[in-house]
Amino acid sequence: MNTFLTVILDGLIQASWLFVVALGLTLVFGVLKILNIAHGGFYALGAYLAATAVTMAAAHQVPPGIGFVLMLVSVAAIAAAIGLLMERGLIKLFYGRDEVVLLLVTYAVFLIFEDATKLIWGVNPIYANQPYELFGNVEFAGLFYVGYDLMLIPLSAAIGFAVWFGLNRTTTGKIVTAVIHNAEMSASMGVKINRVYALAFAFGVMLAALAGGLTAPKISVQPGLSSEIIILSFAIVVIGGLGSVEGAAVGAILVGMARAASVHLLPQAELFMIYLIMAAVLMFRPEGLFRRETARRI
Repeated sequence: MNTFLTVILDGLIQASWLFVVALGLTLVFGVLKILNIAHGGFYALGAYLAATAVTMAAAHQVPPGIGFVLMLVSVAAIAAAIGLLMERGLIKLFYGRDEVVLLLVTYAVFLIFEDATKLIWGVNPIYANQPYELFGNVEFAGLFYVGYDLMLIPLSAAIGFAVWFGLNRTTTGKIVTAVIHNAEMSASMGVKINRVYALAFAFGVMLAALAGGLTAPKISVQPGLSSEIIILSFAIVVIGGLGSVEGAAVGAILVGMARAASVHLLPQAELFMIYLIMAAVLMFRPEGLFRRETARRI
């Protein structure tokens, strides 16, 4: 029984931060129809920015709670600004070209980010675990967990609900949804398509960096973070369906549970289980579980 509960909780913890990363990736694809390989680089950037913010807050004896909030705000603001500049200064230049060209452009940005983080922060691991102790320890059904890990579950659910609510219940969200479904018709109705593209890309980048910031206190921040996360996030959006918020949630839960079950029951098959789920979904639903119609750029 304890093993079952451990797998469930570990799977939900894994799924929580993976969902935030995949949510940004699927949102960018839904609006811009871009498979942004640089997404993993933004996740790593968020982790490094968070580690820097935590270290600076600790050096100035800022209370951990305030430091945690400042960490998330600074990561979100800086990443969104960089994403906006990248979309306006680079990605925009390649609209209307073959999608493979945009794929290669984002891959080039991914490689640049890998080297840039090494030049700025070096190759040694950075530890920023002060926020990890913020919520203490929690006992649940005879199991002991770090409160920070459990906090990620409702926090990611709140982020997912906020994005869903924004897309489906606000005027701005309905404009974005209109662009997702039919960009040409939206443009003819007076929607500023380029502005929607820029804001959607910046918001997707912000979500990736925010996920990196949330996981930074849990891990040692070091080179190589971006490579693993881009593989996992692509697996999630392929399983759930490109462009779907609901699909990102379901895909993250499936991947999180598969990883947790493999770690506890069959460690050598951890990655295999993820690819097995992805292959099984693609066999019966090649478009993913919750495929959404995506925009056609004009």
